[in-house]
Amino acid sequence: MSTKNIRVGIIGAGANTTSKHIPGLQAIEGVDIVAVCNRSRESGERVASQFDIPHVYEDWMALINAPEVDAVMIGTWPYMHCRLTLAALEADKHVMCEARMAMNAEEAHRMLNAARMKPNLVTQIVPSPFTLRVDKTVKRLLAEGYLGDLLAVEVRAGGSFLDKEAAMHWRNDFDLSGYNIMSMGIWYEALLRWVGGAKSVAAMGKTFVNMRKDSAGVLKPVRIPDHIDIMGDLACGAQLHMQISSISGLLGGPEAYLFGSEGTIRFAGNKLYGGQRGDETLREIEIPESEAGGWRVEEEFINAIRGQEEITHTNFEDGVKYMEFTEAVTRSMQSGCAVALPL
Repeated sequence: MSTKNIRVGIIGAGANTTSKHIPGLQAIEGVDIVAVCNRSRESGERVASQFDIPHVYEDWMALINAPEVDAVMIGTWPYMHCRLTLAALEADKHVMCEARMAMNAEEAHRMLNAARMKPNLVTQIVPSPFTLRVDKTVKRLLAEGYLGDLLAVEVRAGGSFLDKEAAMHWRNDFDLSGYNIMSMGIWYEALLRWVGGAKSVAAMGKTFVNMRKDSAGVLKPVRIPDHIDIMGDLACGAQLHMQISSISGLLGGPEAYLFGSEGTIRFAGNKLYGGQRGDETLREIEIPESEAGGWRVEEEFINAIRGQEEITHTNFEDGVKYMEFTEAVTRSMQSGCAVALPL
């Protein structure tokens, strides 16, 4: 594979695919995007014209089975991720799958099991981008004992007022999103990099607008919460609290805190702030150039196909972890009880 161009087919060319993945892949030497399949022939042709993609498919299975395709980039909504991944792996194609790995934990496990059956193929989930710049610095500070003993982790994400009149977005539609709730899983994935996963979770959520109009103007029930609070017992011994909301007007930007016996770290606005016992306030922590991360998803995918690096952002194993957490949260909301992890 390293001696010839890598030929990529795109299934699902929405905003993230056209703004990030297609330009990112086309910027890499020796990579050709040779085919696209979108929700309609017309929308596929628009994308093909915009990015000079030679082939437009109406049938995603035909694209997957096309001999000129070596790798498949899946940019659809979550309801298709498992089905497309299984088909692509069966056809011996490498897979990059958009974030929100699957609809539920069972689908995520099916994807992981299929990937393990084809160890010669590269599989990647598009990673949570929120903390890429600071991840290495946070992990170094934790390893150096900046916080002392890690005691508690706090995540808050929201900032908008409730919009009662908004149409149904795919993120609100259980049929398209499954158990995924707002940015919850994306934040949990970031925490996995920093402090590891949870042993158990308990959650309460609330949907304040129970019906919204879909794209056809038909009212549909909303099954995904507008506001959720999650308590977790982390395997590292710390306690987790996450509040993810679409009704918390003027809350400010998303932020995360790590509270320790000797120090505190705050992440907000793509910057780190810290302070230790005896300090009067938090101060910005410089991110060394050698530690500053960034978006290199497409580069990592292609390098892995070429045998030049392993997938770390994000592999299917970590995707399963955040999907199990995601499903455990819904189970807890439904039962009113804490749910142990792994499922």
